[in-house]
Amino acid sequence: MEANLKEKSVFNPIQIHLLQMFSIDNDENGLIELKEVLYNYYSKKMQNRLNELWDNGTLNQAHLDEINQMDLHKLD
Repeated sequence: MEANLKEKSVFNPIQIHLLQMFSIDNDENGLIELKEVLYNYYSKKMQNRLNELWDNGTLNQAHLDEINQMDLHKLD
């Protein structure tokens, strides 16, 4: 997988925007704050999506129990 990442050299518009935006701030505290903001943002998105899946019946306790029994390290 790492080799695949090295082969890609074209950035998408979001990546370009972030690189430009953060090129002026190389403070360690800014990085810590940014990580927290991104973590919170994606956590909220994930929780909302999980709630949608639960509400429409795609995800339920039986599925969660099945996932809990899986060895997720073996998934590729």
